[in-house]
Amino acid sequence: MILQPHISIQNLNVHIGDNHILKNINLDFPDKKVTTLIGPSGCGKTTLLKTMNRLLDHQTDVRVEGKVLVDGENIYDPKVEVTHIRKKMGLLSQRPFPLPMNIYDNVAYGHRIHGKHKKNELDAIVEKYLRGVNLWDEVKDRLKSPATRLSIGQQQRLCLARGLAIEPEIILGDEPTSALDPISTQAIEELFMQLKDKYTIVLVTHILRQARRVSDYIGFVYMGEIIEFGPTEEILLNPKEKLTKEYVKGFLS
Repeated sequence: MILQPHISIQNLNVHIGDNHILKNINLDFPDKKVTTLIGPSGCGKTTLLKTMNRLLDHQTDVRVEGKVLVDGENIYDPKVEVTHIRKKMGLLSQRPFPLPMNIYDNVAYGHRIHGKHKKNELDAIVEKYLRGVNLWDEVKDRLKSPATRLSIGQQQRLCLARGLAIEPEIILGDEPTSALDPISTQAIEELFMQLKDKYTIVLVTHILRQARRVSDYIGFVYMGEIIEFGPTEEILLNPKEKLTKEYVKGFLS
């Protein structure tokens, strides 16, 4: 049991249509650590990630039972304001989705829609967060260029900067390096390890070596259930459950 969970999932069940996708999930995610969800394709990892910022709301025929507590607040309470919850979350998808505007406006977007329009303030915000993802030096002379002209790796870092600029508490990543080359993957992994000093990070990955490189904790998901959860080295090198052992057995070969 983690003493200070930032996210606490309690008795969570998710049904999509007639399919029981997540089954009685109980899991605590520690504050300012990287936790990775691993497991075979179709086991429920991404669905579990989506419960944390209520992205399942966009799907039809979904039924969610149980609690997802963020800072002690049940985000599935009917009284909760969803925008308030999502503002706490920065999300990185498998492929980057920069907004159809220039580099500068991508980072400034969140502040503009919340009423901040002073140029000197926006300039400082854009520089701060582009520096934070190690992108400033690469783009500072072309901030008015379309974001889509960046490489895929640069676009992913830009999307991370855009997400961080709204000052979330939590970063969620759904296989955020799966579309990237090895150099860009390394850059994103290094960012996660730097960012965990300020943010709680939850990632989905199918690459066990990546999970070992970046994670403090790992949860193994299988057929919609949490089979095992614990410190990274323990899960990958000395798992207790038979299913976990079978899944990671090729890790060191």
